[in-house]
Amino acid sequence: MNFSDLGLAEPLLRAVRDQGYDVPTPIQVQAIPAVLQGGDLLAGAQTGTGKTAGFTLPMLQRLTEAKPLRDSRGRIAIRALVLTPTRELAAQVEESVRAYGKYLPLTSMVMFGGVGMQPQIDRLKKGVDILVATPGRLLDHHAQGTLDLSQVQILVLDEADRMLDMGFIHDIKKVLAALPPKKQSLLFSATFSDEIKALADRLLNQPALIEVARRNATAETIAQKVHPVGREKKKDLLAHLIRQGDWHQVLVFTRMKHGANRLAEFLNEQGISAMAIHGNKSQGARTKALAEFKAGTLQVLVATDIAARGIDIDQLPHVVNFELPNVPEDYVHRIGRTGRAGASGEAISLVCLDEDIFLRDIERLIKRDIPVQVIPGFAPAPGEKAEPIVLGRMTIGVGGTRRNAGGGQGAPRGGRPGGGGGARPQGQGAGQGSGGQRNQSGGQRTSSGPSPRGSSSGHGGGRAAQGPRGPRR
Repeated sequence: MNFSDLGLAEPLLRAVRDQGYDVPTPIQVQAIPAVLQGGDLLAGAQTGTGKTAGFTLPMLQRLTEAKPLRDSRGRIAIRALVLTPTRELAAQVEESVRAYGKYLPLTSMVMFGGVGMQPQIDRLKKGVDILVATPGRLLDHHAQGTLDLSQVQILVLDEADRMLDMGFIHDIKKVLAALPPKKQSLLFSATFSDEIKALADRLLNQPALIEVARRNATAETIAQKVHPVGREKKKDLLAHLIRQGDWHQVLVFTRMKHGANRLAEFLNEQGISAMAIHGNKSQGARTKALAEFKAGTLQVLVATDIAARGIDIDQLPHVVNFELPNVPEDYVHRIGRTGRAGASGEAISLVCLDEDIFLRDIERLIKRDIPVQVIPGFAPAPGEKAEPIVLGRMTIGVGGTRRNAGGGQGAPRGGRPGGGGGARPQGQGAGQGSGGQRNQSGGQRTSSGPSPRGSSSGHGGGRAAQGPRGPRR
């Protein structure tokens, strides 16, 4: 099948050809005809599957086929609204709208926080057909009366799972209240949690359901690997891997902003060009870092989970989890930056004893064990013990429990049946005697029975334990 078989108009097909695409991806094959029919859609797709074009192309066609509208002030009315969780993703989506709509008489703009409002107000005064925005800044404009959402005909929630993770549910409800009740609504999510299902039930009307990958699955084109490492040896191991492998385009994830800064500084001191992007960086600095990384002139980009949303690079070869995420779904999002659209990629996780609880949660979520390889000289010292991890006002305890800043114990999170320490001893499985034993020297895990991972009861999820939402984006 090719794009001409999907019912798209010639100006759109021409723009697709200009982008160098001939064959649609599975999500595009299913989503484009469904959206063209005008009904609501609930789509589950891994990042990197081409979902942006899956909703952008039919959205552009539907708007072109309908007559333009004017708002109460006589300006071109906003007829399509795309909500995204981060600035980078908003910019990427609006860039796609412009690329695919280059031969159409439609206008678009992107709107997010971290920059001045006045240029956005000036642009809105000229009128716009398609608005791509982050929820916080959109509501700021709505509160000031600088935009009119009363004539929106198509609403897209892109990466809705990430928006919920970031605490945007109340903002989303406020946006929905400002929109017409009758509209076409499209919800895209990499994972289908109970919260996503609840949002879909509230928002969508008899939606078509598309799911192109197993829920919470990681792409088969991604080679995943865990390197056990001493807590104080992580930075040196990362530099070693980059030099030894002659890596030239590496996306590295940290949990915290200050950790991203420190790691980028260390790599630069080692002669490895690196920059950090996170919410505290100015939009200009983030844009510059992304541009240099995409162009290949920057060797390493160190990012937090939020800032990395929207990084869309063809054939990105390496993703490194310098620190494992405390929310297992974030692992799926992180490594999904590589192995995109059929290309192969490598996802490396540097795991110290403190993070064993996170690794167990991740393996339970993706329903597979990640191969282990010890790099000589970097393994944890024989006497090294796991320590609690402090994340803002939340502490992840060694025994698999969470404590808030006041000392109250949170819900168990993935602890072993029968308690036990949260760290996996080197050379042992997570539940010795029940199968699932790791062979550290050979880099593989052998099993004579069901793995104890996944058998634990009382898994606490993770979203409820996150700290308060940060500033609007």
